[in-house]
Amino acid sequence: MTYQAQDAEGIVVLVTRRGTEDANGDYVTLGEGEAHCRRRKWSLICRWLRVVLLCVFLCAAAAPLVIFVGPLIIRKVVVPVLNWETRTFSRPILVLLLFASIAMFPTILLPSSPCMWIAGMTFGYGYGFLLIMAGSLIGMSLPFFVGSFFRRDLHRWLEKWPKKAAIVRLACEGDWFHQFRAVVLLRISPFPYLIFNYAAVAANIKYGPYISGSAIGTVHEIFITIYRLVNSSCFEVLNKLL
Repeated sequence: MTYQAQDAEGIVVLVTRRGTEDANGDYVTLGEGEAHCRRRKWSLICRWLRVVLLCVFLCAAAAPLVIFVGPLIIRKVVVPVLNWETRTFSRPILVLLLFASIAMFPTILLPSSPCMWIAGMTFGYGYGFLLIMAGSLIGMSLPFFVGSFFRRDLHRWLEKWPKKAAIVRLACEGDWFHQFRAVVLLRISPFPYLIFNYAAVAANIKYGPYISGSAIGTVHEIFITIYRLVNSSCFEVLNKLL
């Protein structure tokens, strides 16, 4: 027989009696649940703060590389490739090649940034942005679907980087909107782009918030890439070289 009794301090006592045996009962304090929720909330906030601080630190560390190494790569790699492509292929064929490269390279863990640079310099803001965005959406979707067939292997692979695994697992907690916000934050952060494409599968993130958050989180990067190439001094050097 089970019944509830309430003492003067507002504590609910669940007393269970079986036959004629004596029982002390199980005491449950209502305030303990609220305290547990508060501790869980603060723990989640602290973890997200650590993620944000890590992202800021990585951005600060990556800034010198982008400023000093980026123009060198453009002069030594992008410009020769661009010259070769414009001399060899017609414009429609070049569109197909760039689109296929941007879409397929992330699946085989190859960076597609040089192809994005070439697309931005060749087709400018309008068509260049549409070309890069369409290819990037496919390039982020293919690893997600391919990785779903190797989920167990990805789990073991992700365990090799426990810190990155902990960050990705934060994204799978909560509802659709929580996952969407987490994916946007991870796309904006310097978290490795190619790794996250497959790590999202291992973290059990749904495809809807994954692709939506990825699209929103990469728009700024595409615009910045095209803007820097078209309007920076590097582009003046490119015009002279071309």
